[in-house]
Amino acid sequence: MIKVRNIDVHFQAHHHDKHAVKSVSFSVARGECLGIVGESGCGKSTVLRSLAGLETHWTGTIGMAGRQVGQKRRRDDLPLVQMVFQDPYGSLHPRHRIGRALKEPLISMGRTADDDIVGVALEGVGLPRHFAGRFPHQLSGGQRQRVAIARALLLKPPIVLLDEPTSALDVSVQAEVLNLLSALRREMELTYVFVSHDLGVIGQMCDRLIVMRDGELIEEMTADELRGRRVKTEYARELLEKSFI
Repeated sequence: MIKVRNIDVHFQAHHHDKHAVKSVSFSVARGECLGIVGESGCGKSTVLRSLAGLETHWTGTIGMAGRQVGQKRRRDDLPLVQMVFQDPYGSLHPRHRIGRALKEPLISMGRTADDDIVGVALEGVGLPRHFAGRFPHQLSGGQRQRVAIARALLLKPPIVLLDEPTSALDVSVQAEVLNLLSALRREMELTYVFVSHDLGVIGQMCDRLIVMRDGELIEEMTADELRGRRVKTEYARELLEKSFI
């Protein structure tokens, strides 16, 4: 479903070139969940933003659903992939009701956007239909993240990118959102790329993972290898110890 080959990302920061991602390659099979882990600044979110089309300063090749996509996406590329962001407080417009937030992706693609579609989308993530009339500040953090997930799924993308989707939530709410994401993946046969610094979450959610450090992919392993602590690099071993898994 996803094929990334030798992508590089350069930024200009304070008049200096920052090589944020260095010749990273990986593939993700249909229906698989791939985790990307590493410390802050390692390049994992930049890889995710490149897949989403939000970062355009990359070179290399990215293929999705059997076709190559460019730095600037064509309109028919947009429904292939959607993203759930880390901050449920910042990803929804504070002055737009939930119903409007959910209709926006459909309207932007020229599709039907009525109240029934919004109601079904809310119920699909475990929220009542009447939440369509509420503003984001009237919802809890977990409820807002459920709305963000519903919004990402409205265009029925085969690929969903998840950037630390539970790190801003309480531990009990984290478990609920992770269980929801797992159930939706099974029901809708979704392909996930899941970025996190928490190897416990990655071990629960993902089939495989790649480890990044200073913009480079330094190790790849299965979830079973992670849970069995069968790691090859000292850096991955340090991440395991920090995650207490």
